[in-house]
Amino acid sequence: MSLTLADIEKAAERIRGLAVRTPLIEARAASAATGGRIFIKPEVLQRTGSFKFRGAMNRLAQLTADERKRGVVAFSSGNHAQGVAAAAQQIGTRATIIMPADAPRLKIANTRNYGAEVILYDRQKEDRVAIGKKLAADHGLTLVPPFDDYAVMAGQGTIGLELAEDAKALGITFDAVLAPCSGGGLTSGIATALAALSPATKVHAVEPAAFDDLARSLKSGERLANAPGASSICDALMVDKPGELTFPILQKTKTGALAVTDDEALRAMAHAFYELKLVTEPSGATSLAAVLTGKLETKGKTIAVVLSGGNVDADLFKRALAA
Repeated sequence: MSLTLADIEKAAERIRGLAVRTPLIEARAASAATGGRIFIKPEVLQRTGSFKFRGAMNRLAQLTADERKRGVVAFSSGNHAQGVAAAAQQIGTRATIIMPADAPRLKIANTRNYGAEVILYDRQKEDRVAIGKKLAADHGLTLVPPFDDYAVMAGQGTIGLELAEDAKALGITFDAVLAPCSGGGLTSGIATALAALSPATKVHAVEPAAFDDLARSLKSGERLANAPGASSICDALMVDKPGELTFPILQKTKTGALAVTDDEALRAMAHAFYELKLVTEPSGATSLAAVLTGKLETKGKTIAVVLSGGNVDADLFKRALAA
């Protein structure tokens, strides 16, 4: 199998009326600061507060009647957790979610509020994939990965469809689209859609500096892991290595990779709040941080930035506003 534009178009039909078609907002302050024309795709306004609902809803919408009866299991630091829990609630199936014990309290609480059973684990000592596979095997549950699944990627790729449609309506072509990246599901989906609909647009994945596995992997031509024990305030982007299914797509679409520091992400959160009146989490703000800090040439360019999520604890948000 692979991921195609047709898969993404079918996903758009499945989630229509369920997922929010988020707007495209021109960011005048960011444009003035960078010399480019910057647009924001605010997935912080999506159901569950992040883009993850798109992929989860597309995947769960394709469950068989028997699979719905048995339920699903997923592992996530929080945004995929909430997306799967909300999608499961939407179709009336049971969700079990494996989350790190140090995940933001807000994300754990929200996942439970959508009706999911939450199982906490130690991300430094335990393997969430192994836990998920065992639960799936023991209880007949359908495993819904956070990124290494074509249906999940197709759902995330609907963002790329919307970007292409909105650009056409405005009579513009994006020189670049930037999106936060962990395992690569979001960027794989967007890159696949834009490769077909706007081939002149370059897609860039943006990672935390301590988790730049995609950048190093693309350079070497093979999937490389991050250093054991690495940490970041970008909790949603702390994966071991690029996905097995996503990496070939990112190679094929010639997706770029940039990295930002935690402090740069915090300052981008403050910018989003003061200038755009949008609440973002550190992970969701990495793409904006890359633009604001000049990680990419922006002068005279038309650029779209995906703010991927806004599920942030109050204490961390206060820290960002003081950055």
